[in-house]
Amino acid sequence: MAKRTFDLTFSIAGLIVFSPLLLITGVLILISLGWPVLYAPRRAGRSDTLFTMRKFRSMRIAEGPTSHHSGDDDPRVTTTGRWVRKFKLDELPQLWNILKGEMSFVGPRPESPDYTKLYTDEQKAILELRPGITDFASIEFADLGSLLKGDDPDKLYFEKVWDRKMEFRMKYVRERSFWIDIKLIFLTFAAIFNRKK
Repeated sequence: MAKRTFDLTFSIAGLIVFSPLLLITGVLILISLGWPVLYAPRRAGRSDTLFTMRKFRSMRIAEGPTSHHSGDDDPRVTTTGRWVRKFKLDELPQLWNILKGEMSFVGPRPESPDYTKLYTDEQKAILELRPGITDFASIEFADLGSLLKGDDPDKLYFEKVWDRKMEFRMKYVRERSFWIDIKLIFLTFAAIFNRKK
């Protein structure tokens, strides 16, 4: 109850306080990339229920098949997109997902249903929680794009990130509490600040 009350209160406050930033970011993306301004992938949420996650677009729309991930060297990423990614502004529209109860501020990052099919029986416990904007893995891999530079970012994701990320997700499943959530929020802001340097 405390977690949902926190999410509801601060998602409303965030949408109000950050409304100028949301508007400015949206306009910049509209100018540099055109319509649509938002990227809206389908993700697996609580109880493995699919929902539409909202993010600001940072890349040009590709023709044909695309990968699930992209590195910092992806030619589709625009100058505006790099700026949006660096400061995690692409995540701001997820305040709406939190308000709707589809996400939380803190929880395992939502995955594509293509990937949740790979979860072991033990790892399916992750799907019992609301996915979040940040968690242990988000902080550890705050600069994920730099790890996925190359011709096949999906392959690199499984080689360099997947196992460690799943360990962090299970760590949150085991250790989660309201105070852990508060700690992770502060650590997330610290990680974003450190990336500015």
